[in-house]
Amino acid sequence: MISLTRLSGTTFLLNADLIERVDCTPDTVVTLVDGTKYVVAESLDEVCDEVIDYRAAIVARAALPDASSIPPVRPTRHSRLSAVPPRGVTP
Repeated sequence: MISLTRLSGTTFLLNADLIERVDCTPDTVVTLVDGTKYVVAESLDEVCDEVIDYRAAIVARAALPDASSIPPVRPTRHSRLSAVPPRGVTP
């Protein structure tokens, strides 16, 4: 789930897997696969970064040797991707 902000200022979580497209008209409009549309305060690039960060966090967590013992991943808002060291290498 990614965190987005309505134009009214309220924050909501959106299932990133249901996004069909994001348009900038000039407001940012997120369209879901079922046709539902959300107008959000974030820019097109910010929404894209949120989706990338969310999916990267899932992949990174799955790559851990004992991922079941790790608490759920909650990436910080607008965080940037960082390199994941190879197994056995400590940063």
